[in-house]
Amino acid sequence: MSILAALTQPQPPTEPQARPDRAATNQTEWSVGDLAVALRRTLEDAFGHVRLRGEISGYRGPHGSGHAYFSLKDGNAKIDAVVWKGTLGRLRQKPKEGLEVVATGKITTFPGKSSYQIVIESLEPAGIGAWMALLEERKRALAAEGLFAADAKRPIPYLPRVVGVVTSPTGAVIRDILHRLEDRFPRPVLVWPVRVQGEGAAEEVAAAIRGFNALAPGGPVPRPDVLIVARGGGSIEDLWAFNEEVVVRAAFESAIPLISAVGHETDTTLIDYAADRRAPTPTGAAEMAVPVRADLIGQIDDLGRRQRGAILRKLDRDRSDLRASVRAMPAADAFLAGKRQRLDLAEARLRPALAGNARTFRERLGRVLERLARHPPELGLARARARLAAIDHRPRTAILHQIGRRADALSGLDRLLGSLSYKAVLARGYALVRDETGASVRAAAALRPGERLTVTFADGTAAVRAEGEGEDTPTPRRPARRAKPPAPPAEAPASRQGSLF
Repeated sequence: MSILAALTQPQPPTEPQARPDRAATNQTEWSVGDLAVALRRTLEDAFGHVRLRGEISGYRGPHGSGHAYFSLKDGNAKIDAVVWKGTLGRLRQKPKEGLEVVATGKITTFPGKSSYQIVIESLEPAGIGAWMALLEERKRALAAEGLFAADAKRPIPYLPRVVGVVTSPTGAVIRDILHRLEDRFPRPVLVWPVRVQGEGAAEEVAAAIRGFNALAPGGPVPRPDVLIVARGGGSIEDLWAFNEEVVVRAAFESAIPLISAVGHETDTTLIDYAADRRAPTPTGAAEMAVPVRADLIGQIDDLGRRQRGAILRKLDRDRSDLRASVRAMPAADAFLAGKRQRLDLAEARLRPALAGNARTFRERLGRVLERLARHPPELGLARARARLAAIDHRPRTAILHQIGRRADALSGLDRLLGSLSYKAVLARGYALVRDETGASVRAAAALRPGERLTVTFADGTAAVRAEGEGEDTPTPRRPARRAKPPAPPAEAPASRQGSLF
């Protein structure tokens, strides 16, 4: 809404006053307060929050009330500015005379002076907006890659053996860290000196982080268990090396847990998001790295006392429980009374039972002795021997009879074999003629002149040669075949035997 529209907007009617020198008109009359309120509302609605760039002028420090009043000016104009007490304490950049800044705040009016002013909510050096825009853009890109993910954070070891520090070797930061470590829990410290601002600082810091990670465990140079990357406070330009991508990636890739301690508590760099822990100050980083030795000793002593007390209380409770259990148990006599009574009853029944049992076995033994008297064992033994002798004689007689029968049968077979053998035939004057192959010759026509023959008699064997009659050419002979053993020849008259020679 413009100022002209606000001025022409209908307002509640007021009582007109008589003007002797002017005739009454239709124009609305405003009070000064109403006009101031209308102007303030119009100005705040039209502009709201703005960012102004200018030079601080007329700053003399906080007012007695704690508020700060000054002006912002450039070559063309000037505007009043006010910073309330609560806001002034939170500002990272405090107002300074002549400092060129970018102020963010709300445009309003101050009716008491009929002027407009800006109520500043944040203040930063001029040019920081470009740095912040670049920082936010880089932060979003790296966060999208997961470099700031919470699940990638590693826990800081409770009591590291070696602490590695990446910082400038000159300055108060390294002294503060060493002093704090010495006070809390002295540990060996390895310092990797680097530049912490300016050209090449980011590359040196990244190389130091990777260099510590490259150390071999158990090597000549001990590998740190925790790293501290530290720097003192400064402007965003001074701390910009720790916003560089190479440093952020080196911190994220570090296998050694890393604590970021860059700037003061209000300073934030991208390495803070990639580190495993962020410390508000370098001294705070040293406190995170190691516990307090005295507190640790006290804690161990306290745990020891608590353990001893717990053991003693446990023993007391067990002792009380044991006493209660002993009191609840019945007395030995009461516990054994029933057992003793059952034993007495068993003893009372055992005596007559043993007597009765002995009497029964005595009667059985008498009956056995009576039977033995009627039938002495010697008589039974003699009878058994007689039966055994009879049984032993019968198999022997049967075996001898069987052997005789088998001998007679074998003799008959031998006689039959002798009568059927060809040797018996030879004994009666016959002869067995065999050719050179040993086959029997059964016909004279089967012989060839000059063929060697073997003639077997009853008393021996003679070798002869065949002679032919009437023809010079020998009769062809059929292929010899192996003849079966000759059957014994039948009895024939001596006149029909003939001669083979």
